[in-house]
Amino acid sequence: MAKSVKLADIAARLNVSTVTVSKALADQKGVSEAMREKIKTLAREMGYQSPSEVKLSKAGKSYHIGVLIAQRCFDQQNSFYWQVYQEVATRAMARESFTMLEIIEQKNEKGLIKPRLLTEDKVDGIIIIGLLQEEYLSMIEKSIKVPFVCLDFYDKRIECDAVISNNFYGMYKVTDYLIDMGHTNIGYVGTLLSTCSITDRYFGFCKALLEHGLEVRNEWIIDDRNRESGKRDDGFCFRLPDELPTAFVCNCDLTAGVFIENLQERGYCVPADISVAGFDNYIYPGLCDLGITTYEVDIEGMAWEAIDKLIRKIEGKFYKKGISIVDGRLVIKDSVRRMV
Repeated sequence: MAKSVKLADIAARLNVSTVTVSKALADQKGVSEAMREKIKTLAREMGYQSPSEVKLSKAGKSYHIGVLIAQRCFDQQNSFYWQVYQEVATRAMARESFTMLEIIEQKNEKGLIKPRLLTEDKVDGIIIIGLLQEEYLSMIEKSIKVPFVCLDFYDKRIECDAVISNNFYGMYKVTDYLIDMGHTNIGYVGTLLSTCSITDRYFGFCKALLEHGLEVRNEWIIDDRNRESGKRDDGFCFRLPDELPTAFVCNCDLTAGVFIENLQERGYCVPADISVAGFDNYIYPGLCDLGITTYEVDIEGMAWEAIDKLIRKIEGKFYKKGISIVDGRLVIKDSVRRMV
């Protein structure tokens, strides 16, 4: 049997005290954010389990956890949400539980057809990854008989527990970095109100500009998808203004990669002519050769929080109700230049 990982093992690896490790894992004060992140990351890598998790494991409890993802969020296996699902499955296994994935086809979502995981009563709880249409989510919320948690989105219209990345503060940090690099004319690429994440990130962008006395110019807010379909499908193009800013922040790295390609096709060089930053630190392989400065989403941490929250709900234990926000980190790459 493998030896259990103790706080002292983590402390020895990082040359800190066990008290520091304990505070970091319990999100208590007295530990810097950088060290807290190092400790949490190493704890996950080493397979550390808290006393409550060890007790649960010894009790031999296991659950079947259903995972629902809209087809439009899951068009490719190497999509961002495929990676999120893989982390959820991994974290569930660490808690002696198993996941069952169901893709919600567009016709079923529009027709308000219930997921089979719910109609056949196959699961003890549900994690919904990515935004579902309002009517469909409302139907699930009214008819579901098991606990559920939303992951990477929330909806103000229903009572739901959710786990999201720090969209507001993350984009605030990205925008603030651009300003520190000397940019005072900055635009935002993202179709507002398409998702809660895109809109929350926009407001983080606005806060950074306002704090520095800079103007939020409507002509520099550019859609990144069709408003009707929510996709960059046939006929979509970025509508650039006649006067361009020196930098853009994009609501995600996928949008940033496509936007950079579009700028290059129009004769602009990134970052020499225009700097571009993104959000999430995830992009399809081969889409963009340029390293994109971004805010990395802590997918592992979000998956861990979602699984822990759901299992606590299933067992009727105390848990943090409402929205849980998981911090990420700023990642500096090659797509932003310093203004002279």
